[in-house]
Amino acid sequence: MIASSIMASILSGVAAFSPALLQTLPQSGDYIRILPEIVLSVFGMIVMVLEPLIDEEKSQKVLGLIALVGTLAGLGATWFMAQSPGLAFWNMAQVDGFSVFFHVLVIAIAAVVILISYEYMAVQRIRAGEYYALILFGVVGMALMSSAIELVLIFIALEISSISSYVLAGFRRHEAASAESSLKYFLLGSFATAFFLYGVALMFGATGSTNIDKISATLQAGPIPLLAYVAVAFMFVGLGFKVGAAPFHSWTPDVYEGAPAPIVGLMSTAPKAAAFAVLLRVIFVINVPGRMWLIWVAAALSMTLGNLSALVQNNVKRLLAYSSIAHAGYLLVAFAAAPGLGTSAAMFYTAAYAAMNLGAFAVVSHFANAGERYVTLEDYEGLGRGSPLLAAALTIFLLSLIGIPMTGGFFAKFYVFSAAVKANLIWLTIIGVINSGVGAYYYLRIIVVMYMRESRREVPVMAVPFALRLALTVCLVATIYLGIFPNGVLRYAQDSAQKLVQQTSSSPVAAEHQAF
Repeated sequence: MIASSIMASILSGVAAFSPALLQTLPQSGDYIRILPEIVLSVFGMIVMVLEPLIDEEKSQKVLGLIALVGTLAGLGATWFMAQSPGLAFWNMAQVDGFSVFFHVLVIAIAAVVILISYEYMAVQRIRAGEYYALILFGVVGMALMSSAIELVLIFIALEISSISSYVLAGFRRHEAASAESSLKYFLLGSFATAFFLYGVALMFGATGSTNIDKISATLQAGPIPLLAYVAVAFMFVGLGFKVGAAPFHSWTPDVYEGAPAPIVGLMSTAPKAAAFAVLLRVIFVINVPGRMWLIWVAAALSMTLGNLSALVQNNVKRLLAYSSIAHAGYLLVAFAAAPGLGTSAAMFYTAAYAAMNLGAFAVVSHFANAGERYVTLEDYEGLGRGSPLLAAALTIFLLSLIGIPMTGGFFAKFYVFSAAVKANLIWLTIIGVINSGVGAYYYLRIIVVMYMRESRREVPVMAVPFALRLALTVCLVATIYLGIFPNGVLRYAQDSAQKLVQQTSSSPVAAEHQAF
């Protein structure tokens, strides 16, 4: 009561001194539109505060449970946020169907990663506190990236996500490969971030604004300066690194091999989804003409280099790393298509890929055992007999990554290639279909090793704990659901994409600029 009275006195004094000042303060609706980020940040701080107060043996489960509750609370906050669509904080963030979709996706991915990490952290003997806190803080940046419509805010959110990822990549502190992956990711990531920031500066010089809607309105109103083309190219380089697209993919195999397996599952899905959300806004809302050749080349290179490199890999983590490069190429095919079709296809693909790839890395993290000693194809020989349920789950995820019907991966590729065909991108579609056939070989190779070869050395297979069973069940249900009942998610993606494309000409900022 005393505090509220003091605050009321201060505000009334400020109002008497300057009425205009209160009008510039954020409204309560602004905080509702970033409620998931607030909730996740609070739970991350709770984890860090409690970590030194809890016994090391108990901290793993207790702090993991708090972090899991934080992600579930974040999903609830996202639902609450969705009830209040609109702009927030002086047109810097926007809540719409598009941002809500990616909020749900990245927070759900974090929840599954936390479930996968329960057993992994105990087996690898890693302290839990900062690990779970970094996951929550990283997701804050990823979620904010999906709703930010101000390039400077996008940069800040990108750095929040990236700094957490740099530390998490090196969390196996006693392993030289893990330290190498963290350092390499940090150095190359900083270099790519500089490209993105320089692109933002050039775009400001070309248009006089860093707001995406204002930039779009400025470019539509008159001749497009050369500087704008250069700015989009620089931003594409920065975001291309984050999604692991060729020719900016060189960091991916080494970082994925050295990082903890659950974190690789996180890095290969959530940050990519957030970066693709930014790329969708930059590409389709800013809508700079002539950008498609850049995306066309990057998509073709990513699919081809990723699949061909994966053919010769013997380490499962490196194989899936090159696979993720190829899937970034498939996603970029959607970016080269028409805005409406391409956006919805890309949104569906990110959801399907997150489910199947996260499930695959859940199996890899469990099977790797202490020190991640068992990550080669030879180690998977005979897994179909030694652990039939684990092998069956991995098989379903691999079949989905191939694009076999009745799985989410089939409809993901179908929608992407359909959007490309409707945009008359025939050659790019042909390249994509051929690469899908090439990719089937190395995925099927893992399945053959599990079911059709006898184990040549003793590989211990531990019982699957409850948390990991729950994580695998969530991934399996999502993969199969998107393969059998894709209409609900696709319809939501189509509606969100349509509104995203329409906002270019109908947003208040754009209308105000055109009127001026």
